[in-house]
Amino acid sequence: MLAIIGGTTILLLLVAVMSGRVSALAALIVLPVFAAIIGGHGAEIGTYIVQGIENIAPVTGMIVFAILFFGIVTDAGLFEPLIRGMLRLAGSSPTRVVMATSVVAMIVHLDGAGAVTFLVTVTAFLPVYERLGIDRRVLACSVSVAAGVANMLPWGGPTLRAASALNIPVMDLYLPLVPIQLIGLACALFIAYALGRREKLRLAGVDVVAATPPPVEMRDTIDSLRRPHLVWFNAALTVAVVAAMLANLAPPVVPFMLGTVIALLVNYRSPAEQRDRIDAHAKPAMMMATVLFAAGVYTGIMKEAGFLGALADSMVVVLSPEMAAHIPVVLGLVSMPLSLLFDPDSFYFGILPVFAQAAAHFDVPHAQVAQAALLGQMTTGFPVSPLTPATYLLVGLARIELGAHQRFSIPYLFLTSVVMTAACVLLGLFPL
Repeated sequence: MLAIIGGTTILLLLVAVMSGRVSALAALIVLPVFAAIIGGHGAEIGTYIVQGIENIAPVTGMIVFAILFFGIVTDAGLFEPLIRGMLRLAGSSPTRVVMATSVVAMIVHLDGAGAVTFLVTVTAFLPVYERLGIDRRVLACSVSVAAGVANMLPWGGPTLRAASALNIPVMDLYLPLVPIQLIGLACALFIAYALGRREKLRLAGVDVVAATPPPVEMRDTIDSLRRPHLVWFNAALTVAVVAAMLANLAPPVVPFMLGTVIALLVNYRSPAEQRDRIDAHAKPAMMMATVLFAAGVYTGIMKEAGFLGALADSMVVVLSPEMAAHIPVVLGLVSMPLSLLFDPDSFYFGILPVFAQAAAHFDVPHAQVAQAALLGQMTTGFPVSPLTPATYLLVGLARIELGAHQRFSIPYLFLTSVVMTAACVLLGLFPL
């Protein structure tokens, strides 16, 4: 009975979220509450909810302050010298231009926001691509691969959701993936090189303006917010915050909280300016925080009421130990295409826990299943997914059709996921 209720709840969550008729926030709260009542756990709902929210609170705190921190230093102009320098370095060589695009997208995506990455990078480089006659699909593809791999960062949406759904400390989940992500970034650079080289050969003999284009003003920021004299301070502060988090010197929320305060006090001295910067980035921070708290309600009820355990027991019946051992590898290989079918909330909070519970019966750690999902599901997959608004922003800025972008970019994004999955096997992260 519990398995039927749990499976129905997950199915309804997928339908509700993917159809767009109900917000993820509402579905994640209402559906498990009804499931608990039907399953005879009505009296324990409050306890389950509190337990789930307590598990999710540290992650939620980290994402709120990470969004605020990176938003503030970006407003202050942290990445502007990098973009201008990359534009000068790239000059009129298509190969260097495409590789520079990839590098800038990787770095700008430090804030974990795809929309910001696309807005900054595409806006800066599109005039260069048009000036040199480079295919705009190459621009969209190079940005997509770079941002997709970078989206595995511990404050990125997929990693936070995976850690929250399976109640794994986010750094325990992410740190083993650091070498895998570096391999993925190297793959992104190689793809950018190959695409740029191909464009260089295609454009050979074509008349283009061989002068370095003038610096392009980034349209998403206001000159009055720039703090060019504090660029090095902001860069050092960013390195210190990220290093403190990666070194586990304190819970991840602490370095981002302190970094946010320091960035505000140094870059924007008056209380009014500080309030304006917080207000400017409060919306995305609160949107993510409310979804994560709702996810705490969902996972708390589904786990404590026994729904996930019952579903996992049902899967065990059809799984052999040999099949279960390969779940991380298989999931890693299909994780990128799954982004075309499932939005991040429905996958990480609905599908992933069931796979993890079933795999655990055969001593496959939850962390391996989560890490396999992160190799593609809304990481390399998010820039081509029709389920993410950022995808439409990307194709709109690059002035290409969604279908053209998907046909061109999906093979490269899928290749990157396959390379990272193979690296997980070769480095011993996943059993073969």
